[in-house]
Amino acid sequence: MTFDTRNIRNVVLLGHSGSGKTTFAETMLFESNSISRRGTVDDGSTISDYTAIEQERGNSIFGTLMHAKWKDSKINIIDTPGFDDFVGEIISAMKVANTGIMLLNAKSGVEVGTELIWEYIEKNNLPSLFVINQVDHEKADYDTTLEQAKSRFGSKVLPFQYPLNQGEGFNTIVDALRMTMYVFSEDGGKPEKKAIPDSEIEKAQEMHNALVEAAAENDEELMEKFFDEGSLTEQELAKGLKIAITNQELYPVFCCSSTNNMGSGRIMGFINDICPSPADMPDAELEDGSTLACKSDGPTTLFIYKTVSEPRVGNVSYFKVYSGSIKASDELANANNRSSERFGQVFVANGKNRETVDVLKAGDLGVTVKLKNSHTGHTLNTKGTDRKIKPMEFPEPRIRVAVAPPSKGEIEKLMKALHTITEEDPTLILEQSKALKQTLLHGQGQLHLDLIAYRIEKVHGIAMDFIKPKISYRETITKVANDQYRHKKQSGGSGEFAEVHMRIEPYYEGMPDPDGLTVRNREVEELPWGGELHFYWCIVGGSIDSKYSNAIKKGVLEKMEEGPLTGSYCQDIRVSVYDGKMHPVDSKDVAFLKAAIQVFKSAFSKAGPQILEPIYDLEILCADDVMGDIMGDLQTRRAIISGMGSEGHYQKIMAKVPLAELYQYSSTLRSMSQGRAKFTRKFAEFSPVPHDIQQQLIDAYKVEEEEVSEEEKPEPTPERKFNFC
Repeated sequence: MTFDTRNIRNVVLLGHSGSGKTTFAETMLFESNSISRRGTVDDGSTISDYTAIEQERGNSIFGTLMHAKWKDSKINIIDTPGFDDFVGEIISAMKVANTGIMLLNAKSGVEVGTELIWEYIEKNNLPSLFVINQVDHEKADYDTTLEQAKSRFGSKVLPFQYPLNQGEGFNTIVDALRMTMYVFSEDGGKPEKKAIPDSEIEKAQEMHNALVEAAAENDEELMEKFFDEGSLTEQELAKGLKIAITNQELYPVFCCSSTNNMGSGRIMGFINDICPSPADMPDAELEDGSTLACKSDGPTTLFIYKTVSEPRVGNVSYFKVYSGSIKASDELANANNRSSERFGQVFVANGKNRETVDVLKAGDLGVTVKLKNSHTGHTLNTKGTDRKIKPMEFPEPRIRVAVAPPSKGEIEKLMKALHTITEEDPTLILEQSKALKQTLLHGQGQLHLDLIAYRIEKVHGIAMDFIKPKISYRETITKVANDQYRHKKQSGGSGEFAEVHMRIEPYYEGMPDPDGLTVRNREVEELPWGGELHFYWCIVGGSIDSKYSNAIKKGVLEKMEEGPLTGSYCQDIRVSVYDGKMHPVDSKDVAFLKAAIQVFKSAFSKAGPQILEPIYDLEILCADDVMGDIMGDLQTRRAIISGMGSEGHYQKIMAKVPLAELYQYSSTLRSMSQGRAKFTRKFAEFSPVPHDIQQQLIDAYKVEEEEVSEEEKPEPTPERKFNFC
């Protein structure tokens, strides 16, 4: 069955881990007759959370696409993880959704994860509603949860319902929008509609009036009628509410027990009747700043928001049709890499189950397989159409590890597997660090990286271990030093001779010319790793021919790439070559290069050498009662607290922390706060390390160099034994 754009609803289920998203999705599918029985998270039988690792852990790790038919509409549902480690799945789902459904746990209220997700809702301008779930729990507190939501997310949060008898025995919801009371049987499902009792009518009417006023505020015609008559018809109310929700001027609040199937049908009816279709949303933003209307009668444009590699299938691509329509055998052009892709089949999905369809129209979500050159974030168009949907924006990684080198036979296999996964997951960054001589993985948290290791082992058959990554230090100097070095080599044929006199100084913007030297030529090298080398040629009288200038500079750069103290990059240094000697026969480029390396190394050691370490801005969001423990832990990490404040109900700590002290911080913070704290980090600057740590780093590097030298020594020739007869 094909659905028109106005009959499509794309919703994403959001919320802190444990808020009941997966169970709610299961109930939505059951209520719409998409499934005949409801599975449970405990026995691993839900349509969402169908992968082995999700069933093993008992929570969502991947975003799962499902769909339900309700009246004349199709509701596409994406269930998302609750852990911030898997924020990439959340952001990609938000990209293609038109309504966010934020589930709140009635016994826990608004949690840290909820607040972090709300930031993405606001950033994506996503119309949203709240569902206070688990009102049947013995410790449920609907009123407190509602007040927390209003406090954190503003006055636009308005209740449409409330539970009449929350806690054990819950079975009744008062609906202020329809001014009806729903009473559920013990098995849940379709409720009995009853009149609101006299004891509740005043409260319900007050809530209803607030909803009518909110609906009228967003349309001048409705506002005028509201002032004249004091009320709106059901159709007028629906129109006003749709405008308000679409413009994020209203965030409705519903309640339910997804475990007992009480209340989800009413929410689905609201999604169908009031929530925006793709056609009601603002035009999609394109990369070039223009926009694209969601219409089925134009050239096709679709966006791949998620890619998964499945055994025996290959790439499975999840997409949204932003314009036009897509059907099997269509051929589209990839706007990101100019390749051509043929869609052999087009599917709709319910978890791991896929069903072929003839066509999907603008606004719909679908699946295809075996695209060769198209991955997450790519836009595909009808040939001759050149559009790129504005890309998704993902947060900076918060954790990094080094990959323990596998056996030589598995290196190529492992790298291929990692590249496959990074194509699927934009929040995972694979780095081959030339400076550290390590393969690094940057992710969102320890759970995120553990999942990668799990998939590498289960899917690709490679055991991958993580080790502590090295730190990308920088080396510089703090004072002026002069030195000279003579390189002389005679080996039978032509020899090598070069003598270089050099001054090195710490460079800063606007510094005067070197004292007592005449600068003949100036060169500035922007270093690939950051900072600069200022190279001055100050030879007077031709003691060294200027043709050797490049060789000397190359020697300096070579040593700056592997600094004298720890082998780290050097930066922000001025080098002045002011004297030396050359030989008419034995002087050559290689001789001056070698001399430059040695004189730079020697001068560097006399110029107040300083190791710089990367410092990160750390921002932590936490509950009041764990703030003291977190602050105490930061002090052990050489952190400098740069600020404190509050954000909603939570405390915010801002600090500058050396990267060397942040290894496994994600796990430590989760343990200290029982999961009630989150953090973000961002590179700030390089800063001098304390003297004692600098000496430790230098000593460790010397030991490492000695070990390498021992390994590189040739094997001794075994003593030859002779047998005499």
